[in-house]
Amino acid sequence: MPHRSMFRTWHGEERALDPGALKALRSPLQGNVRTPGDAGYDEARAVWNGTIDRHPALIVTAQTIQDVQRVVAFAQQHQIVLAVRGGGHSFAGHSTCDGGIVLELAQMRHLRVDPARRLAVAGPGLRWADLDAATQQHGLAVTGGQVSHTGIAGLTLGGGMGWLARQLGLTVDHLVSADIVTADGALRHAAPDADADLYWAIRGGGGNFGIATAFTYQLQAIGPDVSVCQLAFPIEAAAQVFPEAEELLEASPPSLSATFVFLTAPDGVPVAALTLVSTASSDQALQSFAPFRRLGTPVFEEIVRVPYTALQRMLDQVAAPGLRYYGRGNFLDTLDPLVIEPLASAYADAPSSQSLVLFVRLGGAVATVPAEATAFAHRNRPWAVTVLAIWRDPADDDANRVWIERAWQALPALPKAVYVNELADEGNERVRAAYGPNYERLSQLKRRYDPDNLFRLNQNIVPA
Repeated sequence: MPHRSMFRTWHGEERALDPGALKALRSPLQGNVRTPGDAGYDEARAVWNGTIDRHPALIVTAQTIQDVQRVVAFAQQHQIVLAVRGGGHSFAGHSTCDGGIVLELAQMRHLRVDPARRLAVAGPGLRWADLDAATQQHGLAVTGGQVSHTGIAGLTLGGGMGWLARQLGLTVDHLVSADIVTADGALRHAAPDADADLYWAIRGGGGNFGIATAFTYQLQAIGPDVSVCQLAFPIEAAAQVFPEAEELLEASPPSLSATFVFLTAPDGVPVAALTLVSTASSDQALQSFAPFRRLGTPVFEEIVRVPYTALQRMLDQVAAPGLRYYGRGNFLDTLDPLVIEPLASAYADAPSSQSLVLFVRLGGAVATVPAEATAFAHRNRPWAVTVLAIWRDPADDDANRVWIERAWQALPALPKAVYVNELADEGNERVRAAYGPNYERLSQLKRRYDPDNLFRLNQNIVPA
C-alpha cells in the first residue's frame, strides 16, 4: 500500500507531494477526502468486481462541480493517475487505481424530471434504480442497463444497451445534452448546438473526454408494467432453438426484446434460456410470445406481468457487488451454431454454477441510426455476446480465468467489434475494435480535449 503522501504519476513513478499542495487541494473541497489509514478508507476503495483490489493514495467524494474541477486541475498539474468512479462497475477496474486519485461521484445524485417535456436531468452519481424509479412515477423511461445498481454515467458514455434498445435505441440516442468537465478544468455543455464535436464523442466514446456532471435525457412512454416470458431448454438444444428464436424475433414487433442465456438451473443442470420482454399490452404481449412457446420442448416456462422497475432489478443478485467477475465479449451478426455449439459445450464445464453466457439482442431502433452519427459505431451488429465467469472464492480465480480463455479460444473468427462497456484490459487492437471506424475521429478529438491523456483509465483512445 502506498504511503499517504506518495502518488503515482502518469509515467508509473511514485512521487511525494509537498504537504502544502495537498492542503491547498483539500481545504476548499466540499466533499469528503480519505487517505490510507483513514476511517472508511477500505470501504470507500471497494468496487463492484471483487477481483479488483487497489489502493488509491486519495479518494475524493465530490459534492459539487467545483470539487470535480479542483481535482481535475490538481491531477493535471501534478500528472497524477486519476480514476473516475460513478457506479464502479468497470469490468477492468478502471474506476479505481493504485497510488493515484479516485474521484468518487456517488454524492452527485441530483435529479429533476419534467414529465410535460419528457426530460430528465440527472447527476453522475445516480444508479439506474434511482433514475427508473423517478421516471416511472410518470410512466416514462429511457433505455438503461439490465442491472439496476449500475451507474448511469459509465453506461451512458459507452453507448447504453438494455431491455429497451430494440424498441427505443441506445441510451445515447436519447441523450439531449451533457455537462462535461474537460482536462483543462473547464465546464462545457455538450449538445447538438453547443460543442457539437464533444457531444458526438461522449455518445459512445466512454470516459475519454472528461467527467460528466449532468445528463439530460429525452424520455419515452414505457410501463408501468411489462410482460416477461421465460423459456428454458436442455442446453444441447441451443444450436437449434436459438437460431429459430432469432428468426422469430426478426419478425416480431419492436416492442419485443430478448436476451438468450446459458445458465445453471436451481437443480444444477445447465440450460439454454430465452427471456422475452414485451412493453405492449398484456394481450399483444401474449400474441408476441406465442410463436416462441412452440419452439422445442421447454423444461421450464413462465409468463409474468411485472413493473418495469422490477424487470430492471431482475438480474441484480446475479451480478451482485463484491462477487468476482472475469469475461469476454463481442458483437455478432447472427446466432451461428458454429458459435453457439462451442459455447454450450464450454458452459457445461464451467467451474462455477453462477457463470453465464449472454446473447443480448440489439437491432431494431439501434440500427436505424447511422454508424457515424454517434461515437458508438457498431449499429449494424444485432447481437452482443458475453461469456462471464462469476464466482465467490479467490481460490477459484485461476480456474475461472482459464475457463474463460479456453471457451473464447474455441470460437471461430468473430467480427472485429466489441461493446466498450464489456471490454477488459485486452490491448489496443481490441480497443480499436470497440470504437470501430470512428476511432480516428475520436483520436483527433482526444487531442483537442485531452492532449495529455489525463483521462487514461478507460478503454483508452490515444490522442492523435
